[in-house]
Amino acid sequence: MSKDIKTPQNNSEEVDLGQLFKMIGNMFDRFFRFLGNIFNKVFLAFIWGVFFVKKHVVKLVIAAILGFVYGLFKEYNSEPVYESTMLIRQNYNTGESLYNTINYYNGLIEQADFTTLAQELSVDSVYVTSIVSFEVKPLVNDNQRLIEFDKYAKRLDSSLVAKIEYKDYLKNVDESIYQMQQLTIRSKANDNFKEVFQAIVDKLNSIPYYKREQEKDIRQLENQKLAIMNAMAQSDSLQKTYKKVLESTLEATKGSQTSITIEGAEEKNQTREFDLYKNDIELRRELVSIEREKENKEFIIEILSNTPSKGFIDSSIQVLGRSLSPKLFFTVFFTFIMFFILLAISFIKFLEKYKNEV
Repeated sequence: MSKDIKTPQNNSEEVDLGQLFKMIGNMFDRFFRFLGNIFNKVFLAFIWGVFFVKKHVVKLVIAAILGFVYGLFKEYNSEPVYESTMLIRQNYNTGESLYNTINYYNGLIEQADFTTLAQELSVDSVYVTSIVSFEVKPLVNDNQRLIEFDKYAKRLDSSLVAKIEYKDYLKNVDESIYQMQQLTIRSKANDNFKEVFQAIVDKLNSIPYYKREQEKDIRQLENQKLAIMNAMAQSDSLQKTYKKVLESTLEATKGSQTSITIEGAEEKNQTREFDLYKNDIELRRELVSIEREKENKEFIIEILSNTPSKGFIDSSIQVLGRSLSPKLFFTVFFTFIMFFILLAISFIKFLEKYKNEV
């Protein structure tokens, strides 16, 4: 009787497993058919695009030639724009102030408020009326980016470091943190760069907050210098004392032919003066480092390159952060416009087939 009762349950389990595997198989079948349909549609769209371009290739070539000729005309007949660059080093964390200042100056140029711009820079308005734009960007290589990423990771908790990838860091990093920055001015005049560059640097060097930080740093370095000089004076006094002790010991040894031991170790007495001498050398090295640090703190922002008085003609067009020559830009632009017009005409013709059904 027990065998008769268990048999229907086994059959039910076998039926359920069979239905499960069948459902899984159908699911995979639908998934692969879906992928196949996508690839098929993409392939058909590609084939359609090839034949569409082949059909209108003459029109597209004509548009490209017209764009090239127009770009050539713009390049040689437009008012020249000159560009000049200057490298600076930030000795303090002035990055945000630097970038905000440049954005503010560009805003004044967009509003054509050259009077305010001249007042902000404390220069004659004749130097700024021809300026087209300001730009600032970091001068940094991949190695420096890795160093900054390592510094950033060390400031985080160990549980968070594992979740941060280098590529994500690069997407979100503030470009103003890098010490080396490149300032660029684009202007319609070619004789105002030196004054404006110097005015920008002077303006940033006069920010009260950073001047106070500079004064505190220099005062701290001066205090360190005084402390080291006092230590060196005491070291010199001790060296003289040990020298007198050694001299008196030698005289006593010569006179009585007996050995005198100070603090119970003659060998240690012989090396005590040498240890003081080595310590004195280290102190002098620290003094040199302090003097170098004071020189680095002399300027809040320091000019690294020669301040240029003139620039070079730059007729390029900025597109998505990249510079394109007018010939290349208008060639691509005219070709794209022609392609879009032809595509719109084809789409309208396609819709007209169904106008009677609406």
